[in-house]
Amino acid sequence: MPAADVLFTGGAVFTGTGEPLHGHAVAVAGDRILAVVPEPEASAHIDEHTRVVDLDGALLSPGFQDAHVHPVSAGVELLMCNLTEATDAADAVAHVQAYADANPDEAWIQGGGWSMDHFPGGAPVRALLDAVVPDRPVLLMSRDHHSTWANTAAIRAAGLDASTPDPADGRIEREPDGTPAGTFHEGAGALFDHVRPPIGADLAYAGLLRAQEDLIALGITGWQDAWVGTGLGGVQDVASVYRRALAEGTLKVHVVGAQWWERAGGLEQLDEMVRRRAEFAALDHGRFTLGTTKIMVDGVAENQTAAMLTPYRDVHGHDTGNRGLSFIDPERLREIVTQLDAAEFQVHFHALGDRAVREALDAVEAAREANGATDGRHHLAHLQVVEERETARFADLEAVANIQALWATHEDQIDELTLPFLQDGAEARQYPFGDLVRNGARLAAGSDWPVSSADPMHAIHIAVTRVAPGLDSEPLGGAHQRLDLATAMAAYTSGSAYVNHRDHDTGYVREGYLANLVVLDPDPFGLPAGEIHRSTVVATWIDGELAYSRTS
Repeated sequence: MPAADVLFTGGAVFTGTGEPLHGHAVAVAGDRILAVVPEPEASAHIDEHTRVVDLDGALLSPGFQDAHVHPVSAGVELLMCNLTEATDAADAVAHVQAYADANPDEAWIQGGGWSMDHFPGGAPVRALLDAVVPDRPVLLMSRDHHSTWANTAAIRAAGLDASTPDPADGRIEREPDGTPAGTFHEGAGALFDHVRPPIGADLAYAGLLRAQEDLIALGITGWQDAWVGTGLGGVQDVASVYRRALAEGTLKVHVVGAQWWERAGGLEQLDEMVRRRAEFAALDHGRFTLGTTKIMVDGVAENQTAAMLTPYRDVHGHDTGNRGLSFIDPERLREIVTQLDAAEFQVHFHALGDRAVREALDAVEAAREANGATDGRHHLAHLQVVEERETARFADLEAVANIQALWATHEDQIDELTLPFLQDGAEARQYPFGDLVRNGARLAAGSDWPVSSADPMHAIHIAVTRVAPGLDSEPLGGAHQRLDLATAMAAYTSGSAYVNHRDHDTGYVREGYLANLVVLDPDPFGLPAGEIHRSTVVATWIDGELAYSRTS
């Protein structure tokens, strides 16, 4: 028997699907899993050079893969004016003041992470920022990156006033006389692009490395970057940041980059996407690929830009004329997706409202009719509201449901800014994971960090319970939308590996697969459902090397 460099023993093994194995050891040689064997046979793989890791009852699992994340902008925001830890509106403003005071030479204060539920109507006003930074422009992205908060200096610098119209893909919150009030939703945030300073290359690179460090500590060994283009958080070219990491050998994980589809553009974008895909394929042996295209179908429900089949209601419960925004005409979307599929691109849809989900699935269906079955593994992310009959179409079209499970619980943003403005019965259609699984849909999982925490175990806890830790509420959408723990774990491991076209060598604990592994303690399969969040990462291994240890 060949000797192992590392041998894991003394704990259960989640292989990437089904219930964990008990009484087995995992041998690693070099960067690969050498064998998964019964414990009595493990000694055959040990010699004087073998490092034996006693799990002491912890769980060994494939490394997590985040199927929808924005690490470059997340890392940059951590290094700028970071509001993610603010507890309310006053605390957010205090964070801004502290950052401005500590950085007197920055011409613009930029960053993000503010929560919509901290402000009336989800829309902070310019006066709050003016009170603490009156003399410099301030521009801050919301935590979900669908809204921008600006002070008066920034609004003036951009030349915006009461006469500025709303763009087709966004909305400006206004004061009674039409003056911009301070919040700019969706595409309205781009009205600052011509004046805001770009994020420098060194800061963007530092942001990626900071994000990678944080994600590895959460057991994440691969991800799909859901916006590789220009402009996200002021970063001018996300792909160039990864190119530098490849050149300097600092990219430790494997990454699929989703090239950003400019919704105002046309099919002329496809040639450039093909060129960039080939460029990065020539640079690296699979560490970073650009074979995916990201398409924003709609916005988000809390600012009423998610595309819905029924109208939103006003504060009095009356129907409005607003059904949200479809950023791309559905007929044109079908044409775009058909051409992308023919060019062997995967399509990663942002589809949050029920109309957006239908339009995205219609586009996948059109591509399938035109091109036949392909290995595109197209996936729809977010899926907040899904009509019941649409859940069966995922399996029929081999489309993957890319879930952000952390959101599938009662909390202020959904209870105060979303559900009151939707039609009766809408709560029952929120994040219908159970329906999707019962109808045969394949699941992947991601965080959308920095929109919300990147911690897979917190998301898995909510996928299983539909209640956030510490809350005493009814499960959002009903108990029938819960997932069992093995299914939720599989979504974050083998499911996301499938989406990333890396299920041939990652996402499972199998002989011959890369030794990308995570150790979780306590074993979540041994905990009551309400305590799953207590299971945390003890160690992360990448390519057979220890990449993170909680004790080191």
